[in-house]
This record gives sequence, C-alpha cells and structure tokens, in this order.
Amino acid sequence: MIVEYIRYAIAEGRAEEFEAAYARAARSLAAAPQCVDYELSRCVDEPASYILRITWTSARDHMEGFRSGEHFRAFFTEIRPYVNDIAEMRHYERTAVRGSGGSVPTMHEWAGGSEAFERLTARFYELVLDDELIGPLFKNMDPHHPHYVAMWLSEVFGGPSRYTDERGGYRHMLSMHLGKAITEPMRRRWVSLLMDAADEVGLPDDPEFRAAFAGYIEWGTRLALGNSQPGATPLQDAPVPHWGWGVAPPYTG
Repeated sequence: MIVEYIRYAIAEGRAEEFEAAYARAARSLAAAPQCVDYELSRCVDEPASYILRITWTSARDHMEGFRSGEHFRAFFTEIRPYVNDIAEMRHYERTAVRGSGGSVPTMHEWAGGSEAFERLTARFYELVLDDELIGPLFKNMDPHHPHYVAMWLSEVFGGPSRYTDERGGYRHMLSMHLGKAITEPMRRRWVSLLMDAADEVGLPDDPEFRAAFAGYIEWGTRLALGNSQPGATPLQDAPVPHWGWGVAPPYTG
C-alpha cells in the first residue's frame, strides 16, 4: 500500500464549500477499488490548512488505475476548483513504526486481565470434557492445558507475551492441531461451548467486546479446522495474532 498526502491552503471563507466538495468527491473514493481509505483533516492552529490522506493499494494503482478509471472524472469534477490551492502532494511508504496509544484499552484489559481468561478456560474445558462430540479429543489432555490456552488468549487480546516466551508461540499452537482431523460440527461445538463459558464466568457482554471476541474465535477455529486436516501444509512460522476492537471500539458513553 501507499499513502498519499495532499496539503491544501484554503482561503478564508471557502472552508465550508471546500469540505462540501470533498464530501461529494469522497463518494468516488469510496467506490474506487484502488482506494483503501481516506481522511480529510483541518489544522486547528492554522484553519486555512487542510491535509487529505488517501491510502491506495499501490502508487501505480493510483496513478494509472484510478486516474484512468471510471470514478476519476466524478472525483476530479468536485475538486477541480481547489487544484490551485494545493501546497504539497506526495506519496509515502509506510514503515514498521506504528501502533495504538493508551487511550483505548486492550481487549485483555477490558475483559479483566489474564485472570478473566483463566476463569474462562477453566470453565470451558469442564464443559468440553463432558461433551460427547468434542470431549474425546481432549480426554488425554495435559491438566495444565486450560492454563496454556488462557495464556494464548491473553496474548492474542493484548496481554503479556507469555505464550510466545514460555510455550513457543504460534508454532507450538499449530502443532496442537496438526493431524487432528477436526470436523465442522466439532468446530461449531467448540465455539458454542466457549461462548457459553464466557457467559457463565462473566466476561464482558457489551456488543463491542463480544463482536470482536467472536470474530477472533471464528477466525482462529476456522484456521485450526483447515490446519488439522490430513495432508494440510500450513504456514509453520508466524507471530501470535494480535486481535483488537476492529470496527467498533469499546463503548464508554
């Protein structure tokens, strides 16, 4: 991906019409397959200064795909009156330096920390062992297995990296699923019992947390299903996934 930044200097009295024009132009960006996302910001210190940020799938997709595509004409029609107000226009490559600040709690913090995931997995595996469909898969499990899964979930949701540091990270978790031949009914039962356990132990039940939590569980169990099949050749080395809030951040209103 490539990030385009355009800096505008908009004369006093034109701000309202400028923002309205970009609101209309943004419809073309939203429809363009080359556009990942966009944002128009206004400087607080110098209100005449605006920055438009557009993330493109690539510089070539922007310069050739979008500009020669079906959406450019409508886009340019709206912004044409402001072309001469452009003070700077550049493409930038992203670096590895990025992250979230502390104003938004991690899902690990929101859930109640590692102790909450310990409660979750302890109850979950009680339900699992009593289940006729997936219980047999775990009849010989290590007594510490619920604790290890709690470590994994804690790390996934933004807690300490103990599973990576003490258990071998992704590679070890992958090894727990290879050759198990998990079926779709088994996967669904696993998910259902985990959600039941989450209710029983009092994990947060706000829609934002549960949607993000369920999103990871669906993603993770579907990967496990595929990786467990005979003849599967999954990627052997990868970091432990770090799961966040996604579309809906925690509701604090």
